[in-house]
Amino acid sequence: MENTIKIFQNHKVRVEWDEKDEKWYFSIVDIVGVLTDNDFQSARNYWKVLKHRLKEEGNESVTNCNQLKMLASDGKYYKTDVADTEQIFRLVQSIPSKKAEPFKIWLAKVASERIEETQDPELSIDRAVLTYMQKGYSKSWINQRLKTIEIRKELSDEWNRSGIDKKSDYAILTNEITKAWSGKTIQDYKKLKGLKKENLRDNMTNLELVLNMLAEATTTEISKKENPKNFSHSKDIANKGGNVAGNTRKDIEEQIGEKIVTSKNADEIIFNKKKEIEKIK
Repeated sequence: MENTIKIFQNHKVRVEWDEKDEKWYFSIVDIVGVLTDNDFQSARNYWKVLKHRLKEEGNESVTNCNQLKMLASDGKYYKTDVADTEQIFRLVQSIPSKKAEPFKIWLAKVASERIEETQDPELSIDRAVLTYMQKGYSKSWINQRLKTIEIRKELSDEWNRSGIDKKSDYAILTNEITKAWSGKTIQDYKKLKGLKKENLRDNMTNLELVLNMLAEATTTEISKKENPKNFSHSKDIANKGGNVAGNTRKDIEEQIGEKIVTSKNADEIIFNKKKEIEKIK
């Protein structure tokens, strides 16, 4: 399962992609909130009543939904009613909403894009580039960010080869690497940048991205060489890989006379790019 968030008219919709069945599963409460313009609790109550009514009507195609653990606003995972694309189309017909038609178009687009990306992975890269450009990131930053995705995928594959497949273990190892190279846990790092649920890497400068890549790439290579047999050994390797980048960070800081890990986040990174453009003009 691949957990992510899709955006419809500034509304967040939690979704998961099932590789085996090759289909999206959408959070029903999120979609109800979109269609009814309600907050989470109101949407939850709306769905509870609607679900009961649909069951009485014998509408099993919608009410026989699955439950998946999805990330909530408090940062924890909870079981959430989800439905596939076909079920959601039927659900939309049961909710009077001016947004119904544009939402159906959006839903169909989300479904088709993933199938296209499965057949041609370059499309996902092109869409990622377009998204970052629309947000205002520079081309050099975008290139670095895309490279981090490639490096991370290689590290994830290596961990998987070593028998690590739990999200919680991935999080622990990632935190170990980050702490070793940056001197901060992921939680402290995000706090420094004023982040909550935002992606930390999307708020890193070029140098931070480079050092993070060095840490993860080094960890991958050490793991391949040492071939760890348990989680504890992989954790030691994560620390080694992170320390290589950490020493590099200290050397660079000594040369340039300033800290690399700072409070700069995406807003400031994009703002500085806009100022540079204005100077050129």
